[in-house]
Amino acid sequence: MSPDQWVAGDYADRMADTPSGGALPPSAPAAPPPGAPTPRMPLRRLGWRRFLALAGVVLLIAAGALFMVFTLGESLGAEALLVGVIAAILPVPVLVSCFLWLDRYEPEPLKYLIFCFAWGAFVSTAISLLVNTAAAGLFDDWGLPAALTAVLVAPFIEELTKAAGPLLVLIFRRREFSGITDGLVYCGLSAVGFAMVENILYLGGYGYRTGVEQYGPATGTQQVIAIFIVRILLFGFAHPLFTSMTGVGLGVAARTADRRVRVLAPLAGLLLAMILHGTWNLLPSLAQATGETVIVLYGYIGVMVPIFFAMVGLAVWLRAWEGRLTERTLPDYVRAGWLTPPEVAALGSLGRRHAARTWARRVAGDGGVRAMRGYQFAATRLALLRDGMRRGLDRKPAERERTAREERELLDAITAYRSFFVGRDPQAPVGVWDGQRYHLRFPDGSQRPVEAPDDPVVPIPVVLAPPPAFPPGGYGPTGWPGPGGGYGPSGHGQGGWPGAGHGPGSPWGR
Repeated sequence: MSPDQWVAGDYADRMADTPSGGALPPSAPAAPPPGAPTPRMPLRRLGWRRFLALAGVVLLIAAGALFMVFTLGESLGAEALLVGVIAAILPVPVLVSCFLWLDRYEPEPLKYLIFCFAWGAFVSTAISLLVNTAAAGLFDDWGLPAALTAVLVAPFIEELTKAAGPLLVLIFRRREFSGITDGLVYCGLSAVGFAMVENILYLGGYGYRTGVEQYGPATGTQQVIAIFIVRILLFGFAHPLFTSMTGVGLGVAARTADRRVRVLAPLAGLLLAMILHGTWNLLPSLAQATGETVIVLYGYIGVMVPIFFAMVGLAVWLRAWEGRLTERTLPDYVRAGWLTPPEVAALGSLGRRHAARTWARRVAGDGGVRAMRGYQFAATRLALLRDGMRRGLDRKPAERERTAREERELLDAITAYRSFFVGRDPQAPVGVWDGQRYHLRFPDGSQRPVEAPDDPVVPIPVVLAPPPAFPPGGYGPTGWPGPGGGYGPSGHGQGGWPGAGHGPGSPWGR
């Protein structure tokens, strides 16, 4: 794109003058040797506190799993338990795949996804079973119908415990919780785990065992099929839909610097999840009490289905928002000479990302495509980090220092990933981007600058002029304040970003 004009969609606002950072390299960078390992992000050290916390979480989930296996096995019997487990697991891969599809721009660490699923499947179900059973006993002692448990108790304890796992991720691993999309994924997987274990009870107990006791195995099988169609094929979205409300609240809390919103948003989402869950459980009770089964149909079609499609639309929009976020925030690094305009454009949609991986495979083989995947992940994390800086999410000096360190790690990783595929395309001249324009070297040895096109070509196989060095103890390109000096480029002092002060051409002045 041209550095002296605006581009629709706020792709890179106005390109500021940027120091080249060094002389142009005479040729493409040296290719990594064959079989060279793809660079990886630094791993966190597992200190004794993290080890104890991890051990405690594993033991808690294991205890919940043993409790549920023992309780369901004693209640259903081995045969009915096996039938219930097989039938309840069938829809799980489909539901999990939907949430993983939603999380493709910045996939969350597998360990946290497994944690949320296991938390919902074993911890949430164990606590909910104990509380619901105790409440049913109290209602029976008071002479009240047991159906009140499903309306007055189950929605509250089930939604609270399902949300507890994702909430722990937000509190203790906030940097792995980058917005509403992550909230939907974490809470959705917790709800899928919960629904899976709950379906074991319905399919194995109310379905197979009850049918076998009454009429034999054939009837048991028929009832399993009937419950599977109604409870999973028609209403299988119920638990994820309820808990997604809490996920929205947690996601809003993760991306705001306002302490009041951080508290109120999750509470509002949790309350809405409880209300929807309670309404869902109330419908069959009303239908049974009045004899009007059409109440369930009206509630399903008139309330739950519209809410479901609204949440699906929101999820799809948020998924695309993560791609657009890179186009809004990464141009800061284009102006500093760390990235090129086409690289930012190539991150804007999943189709472009796939095209970039195809190109990387063509010019650099399997190592190139692995590096491109890592590059895309690191670039998305960098965009989220920069967005968090703009929002002022880090208030404490320790948090800012950690952000500075993570930004440096991401930029170093991006530079390492680029070396696997940039400048390797034999069908294009060697090109260098200096933060303002391209410098292309042609086969006859001539070299001349070329302005960036208005619509970036995806991808342009160019290398970068050596980027500005980090200041001691600071982060970002030269001139960015250190961890104690605030965020963003600075127009003060030598080596800062020219034109990056608070002016009309600066993203920090808008």
